Amino acid sequence: MTDSDTPAIAVSGLAKRFGEVTALEAVTFEARRGELFGLLGPNGAGKTTTINILTGLTRTGGGSVRVAGIDCTANPKAAQHLMGIVPDDSNLYPELTGFENLCFCGALYGMRRRNREARASELLEAFGLSEAADRKFSGYSKGMKRKLTIAAGIIHDPSILFLDEPTTGIDVASARQIRRLIAGLNRGGTTILLTTHYIEEAQRLCGRIAFIVQGRIVRLDSVENLMRETQGHDMVEFAISNNGGDLCGKVREAFPRLQCQEISPGVLRVESAEPVRVGPLVRLMEDEGAEVFEARKIRPSLEDVFVHITGIEANVMKQEQEKAGRGDGA
Repeated sequence: MTDSDTPAIAVSGLAKRFGEVTALEAVTFEARRGELFGLLGPNGAGKTTTINILTGLTRTGGGSVRVAGIDCTANPKAAQHLMGIVPDDSNLYPELTGFENLCFCGALYGMRRRNREARASELLEAFGLSEAADRKFSGYSKGMKRKLTIAAGIIHDPSILFLDEPTTGIDVASARQIRRLIAGLNRGGTTILLTTHYIEEAQRLCGRIAFIVQGRIVRLDSVENLMRETQGHDMVEFAISNNGGDLCGKVREAFPRLQCQEISPGVLRVESAEPVRVGPLVRLMEDEGAEVFEARKIRPSLEDVFVHITGIEANVMKQEQEKAGRGDGA
């Protein structure tokens, strides 16, 4: 096997317990060189624990870890010189300026002063932070802090970058800019392992995705192959009011071949492997006392695949996104 064939990241049977709590159980996956690989799952699924083990911040409780062909199982820090690490919470110093923070991180990686200062200026420009270079990090907005934290993680031009929830808790415009930066790094050849509970983010950025739930990987495939699972499925959403009972239960009882779920208050989603006939469903809903405002066919998304495979309702993930956006934790 040549260096180009060696996986950038390879874990097998990864396990971790914290007291009586199983954080990871038999986690196995590979990330190829130059790939943008995603771990997608709800909060508490084991995403951060996985990254902490891979980056040498936490010891594994079982299984093996190889990064760029280097066995890191016994020596978790053996490949740290090849890694860029961006944790879910910033690890930069509030009393230092943006420029000083980047230079300090460059010094930690053994970069010469001239090189780290030039690289810091280059990254501040690339990340749109040049005007804030001499401001203290404590005065940065959430989006600016996130961008500088990513810049600090790549100051030494690592071949492998670990990003833990890179856009959690920041505004929409900053999140969009950070996604463009991540995609650009990957196009430049950087291997990226990204954790997120934002389904749309995983779909936009990642080539392959592993669904992780309760410390187990329940599915791993390319986005393209995952999306194929919804092809041939007909999906219709109904906007309704005055639904005082179990309307989905009535739909399933009357039409056993249909799946029905309330995806948000006043919105029902009906799905079938066969074409969904809207008329009979509207009549049933109206007979049950509901008023139907709208019925529209929708195109299945990665969110639908995730719900189908994991059993975790989409509104649970959305609530986590809203909670993170309020700054209540990630």
